[in-house]
Formats: sequence, C-alpha cells, structure tokens
Amino acid sequence: MGENRSAGIELATFAGGCFWCMVHPFDQWPGVLRVESGYTGGHTANPTYEEVCSHTTGHREAVQITFDPDQISYAQLLDIFWRQIDPTDAHGQFYDRGSSYQTAIYYHSETQHQVALDSKARLAASGRFRQPIVTEILPAAPFYAAEDYHQDFYKTNPTHYTRYRKGSGRDTFLLTHWKV
Repeated sequence: MGENRSAGIELATFAGGCFWCMVHPFDQWPGVLRVESGYTGGHTANPTYEEVCSHTTGHREAVQITFDPDQISYAQLLDIFWRQIDPTDAHGQFYDRGSSYQTAIYYHSETQHQVALDSKARLAASGRFRQPIVTEILPAAPFYAAEDYHQDFYKTNPTHYTRYRKGSGRDTFLLTHWKV
C-alpha cells in the first residue's frame, strides 16, 4: 500500500463474541488489509485479557479491520459480520457468556452508522431469526490491541481454534442459520 492510498483506507470495528473466531472470516477477502483482535467500548485504558474477561472494564472482545473501500465495501463487511454471530443473543455468544462477549457494530463515521442501521433493519425484516436482532450499533470507541498470543489465533493454533469453534456451538449455529 503506497502512501497516496492511505487516505482511502477505512476502519471497521465489530464485536462478535470470541475475537479468535472473528479474524479468519474477514482475513480472506481482497481489500481487507489487516484484522486485529482487541478490546473496545470500555472505561479502562489499555485493558488486559484477564481484566476484560472479569467483565468489570466494560470492554467487548472485538476485531478492528483496516480495509480499502475501493475493493470491499463496508456493507460487504457487515454481511460477513452478520454471518458469524447469533444476533439475537443479548448475553454473549454461544458458550461465551457475559458483557465482554456481547455483539456490537462500532461505526467510525455517520455513513457507516447509516449503512449499519440499514443492514440491521434488512436482517430483522428477512425473517431469518424468530427473535429480535439485539446487536447494538454504537459509535467507535478507543480500540486496544489484544496481547500478541491472541493475534491470528486461527493461524498460530489451528487445532485449538478448530476445536474451540466446534465445541462452542458457533459452527453448528452458522451451518443451521446461514448454511456455511
């Protein structure tokens, strides 16, 4: 990426439960330049994994995506996001429970805000889910990168990652609701 392209680069931030499971779905798309695991939405600066897991900092596990909107749109990223989560679960995702695992879309501009609202409304109107869509749409907050051992977990620990996805119930849910 040359310096003259940096002006067209955008961020997207999504909380989808365990951040390990949110990297690979985005990492494989042209135009996605980086996917970083981390924490956002809380009231403590530079939280650690242990602090976030204590559910006392207000942070959620999230991914921050650096992308080129000339190659992949924010709307496309939202479509990928929805297909990774249970948007009807207000208490976490799959067997990960608590506030740090709640889903959210963190918008970085008013345009992203409107696109996210429209996307959520379309999903709600689709009839795909019987329960209401509870994923929040919130202004972007400071994002803190997770510890190095959490980055690209699907690559560095593929066996553990695969076992975790299956054991958590995520893969079964996605297959049932999205046929992926």
